[in-house]
Amino acid sequence: MALLKKNEIRIRRKNAPCLPLRDLIIFPHMVVPLFVGRTKSLNAVEESISNENGNLIVVFQKDPNIEEPKYQDIYSTGVLTKIIQSLKETTGVMKILVEVLERVKITDLSIYKNYFSVNFEFIKEDLQQDTETEAMVRLLLDLLQKYLSLNVSVPKELYVTISTMDDHSKICDSIAGYLPLKLKDKSKILETIPLKERLNITIDVLNKEISVLEVQKKIQDKVVKKIEDTQRQYILTEQLKQIQRELGKEEETPEIIELKEKIEKANMPKNVEEKALEELNRLSKMMPLSPEATVSRTYIEWLCNLPWAISTEDNLDIKHAKKILDEDHYGLEKVKERILEYLAVRSRTDSLRGPILCFVGPPGVGKTSLGKSIARALGRKFVRVSLGGIRDEAEIRGHRRTYIGSLPGRIIQSMRKAGVNNPVFLLDEIDKLGKDFRGDPASALLEVLDPEQNKNFSDHYLEVEFDLSKVLFITTANTEFTIPPPLLDRMEVISLPGYTMWEKKEIAKHFLIPRQMKEHGLTENNIKFSEEVIFKIIKNYTREAGVRNLEREIANICRKVTKEIVEKKKEGPYLITTKNIEKYLGPEKFTSLEIEKENKVGVATGMAWTEYGGEIIFTEVLTMKGKGDLILTGQLGEVMKESARAALSYVRAHAEEFGINPDFYKEIDIHIHVPEGAIPKDGPSAGVTIITALVSNLTGRPVDANLAMTGEITLQGKILKIGGLKAKILAAHRAGIKKVIIPKENDKDLAEIPKKVKESLQIIEVEDIKEVLKNALV
Repeated sequence: MALLKKNEIRIRRKNAPCLPLRDLIIFPHMVVPLFVGRTKSLNAVEESISNENGNLIVVFQKDPNIEEPKYQDIYSTGVLTKIIQSLKETTGVMKILVEVLERVKITDLSIYKNYFSVNFEFIKEDLQQDTETEAMVRLLLDLLQKYLSLNVSVPKELYVTISTMDDHSKICDSIAGYLPLKLKDKSKILETIPLKERLNITIDVLNKEISVLEVQKKIQDKVVKKIEDTQRQYILTEQLKQIQRELGKEEETPEIIELKEKIEKANMPKNVEEKALEELNRLSKMMPLSPEATVSRTYIEWLCNLPWAISTEDNLDIKHAKKILDEDHYGLEKVKERILEYLAVRSRTDSLRGPILCFVGPPGVGKTSLGKSIARALGRKFVRVSLGGIRDEAEIRGHRRTYIGSLPGRIIQSMRKAGVNNPVFLLDEIDKLGKDFRGDPASALLEVLDPEQNKNFSDHYLEVEFDLSKVLFITTANTEFTIPPPLLDRMEVISLPGYTMWEKKEIAKHFLIPRQMKEHGLTENNIKFSEEVIFKIIKNYTREAGVRNLEREIANICRKVTKEIVEKKKEGPYLITTKNIEKYLGPEKFTSLEIEKENKVGVATGMAWTEYGGEIIFTEVLTMKGKGDLILTGQLGEVMKESARAALSYVRAHAEEFGINPDFYKEIDIHIHVPEGAIPKDGPSAGVTIITALVSNLTGRPVDANLAMTGEITLQGKILKIGGLKAKILAAHRAGIKKVIIPKENDKDLAEIPKKVKESLQIIEVEDIKEVLKNALV
């Protein structure tokens, strides 16, 4: 449809073809090429071309991502254009050349006959020119000239073109249209109709752009100057070197002199110093900014920063060391005794190498904190490396310098961090080392933890030997079974099986409660714990070998008391007793086994060992009509399944002795189940428990519920020795068991059981399965 001419001002028009532009704003008096790709936009262009005058309304989208814009998605001011040329390409895109005639006010945008169309009004512009507008235009032209001098991407000829124009409005629009300004600024200029106001906005925008360009130029000049200075320095350095070579003498650069001084001060062994000086000589012949020079410089700095000859003096006062160890940890006599023995020998001779200790025990018994305490007692620095999950040998031995970003391994990095060559070095979670195609870290540790070899420890990065013989290495593990035998053989294993209830009570009183009170800003005037309530928390709210959960529960109480003090404005003291403990910790998490136990047929209590400490497990036997099948459930391992088969064979062979029909197995199926089926179980020590539960079920005689047992059985009925006795007996004691049956061969292991535990338990030693049944069956 034909559009109205300019002299028909303020007349509204409807359904005029419209082209929405995404990332572009054009101004009156411009001639610009446009690419049209959207179907509705192509239809609008074709509709305009079919009209007599080829006029087209162009509008501008606020968000370029909208495919079909609505009225609220465009700016309210558009432009009236005339299509001068059009060309449709084979890709379907149309290229058009348009001349922008004037601004128009958009009143609506819609889709009409499958093309974008708008309702619009012509805008009457105030083009009056006076002295003020003349001054503003001159200032604008000066700013344009300055802008063009700073922005090299815009051609300088633009100034000549614009400065020859007479129309002030045309000058303003041309500057806004042709310069690469932000779309937000361009839209603001386009929508401003009064000339003076438009000139003001354009001047402000141009001033901001000039400020940004000036800062950009300043930064660029600095970068260029720095590059020029570096190049100049390099050229002069090379020239100076050449002159010195011609004269037969060479002077060292300040960097080389500084590194040489560091090498002299590092007190390196002779062979290491020779290696460092050799590398320094290579560095002096390299280009300072080359990658090889950076690698060489880093290597020399590593050699200089290692503690080759720096040691701390050991505090050999045994009484002082004992005091420190007792302050930090309750119990653990075997570990403390070993450290005091080391100090005693060190006080007599300096030639003793550092021991390699391995603390094995369940979580929360204080293995890691014990390492810190030993360092404090000896007056040494302490460093710790966690080995859990490490699968790459290079983590221990380092990467060779041929790799980009290579570094020494964790051993050498920790030695540098310690700053001395005789720290207490804790290798945490050594039982959780992994291995894959990148190597075996456990094998790399063989050299580190061998007193005969670690004097000459070789790191792949350093390529020189480092003496680790003065280091006191301590490793920790939850179980020794996953540690490779060659590695285990190099270490002195000290077991920390767990704490008794009385030990936990003392630890809570003297360590955990004071620490948590301090952390929560409480004093003895704010909170008090009775001894009975400490026992109750241990017995009914935690069930563990260590004290980690016990400390969490104490922290829970302290938090709630602190909250009460803040809310009620009452300082207390708040007395925590067995009567109000549920207010702070909720219902009991573990019901006392003493309360709920009763003698049952076919259910026997066993004692098991896990890497988290000792546990009590129940074995249940059920018989039903069948064909003599043996059903085993509860995620039992192969060894445990074999124990069950051995138990059944023994019962069948001695059925008449137990008063059982010898043909019992022909008419029944036997189901043996160990509860907590989600947890895998294995080991031979459940043999006595299985056979006791089986005989109980077949004879109808209940098993004593106050009794727990452990022991491996043979087909002859012998009870064999088992491992982890201390952890198992402590677990039975925690559970409230009164009697335990153990193999006679484990008699010597009873020396490790705390006296109070032995006094509270009746320990029955047996050699034959008949002795077990005599004591277990009621």
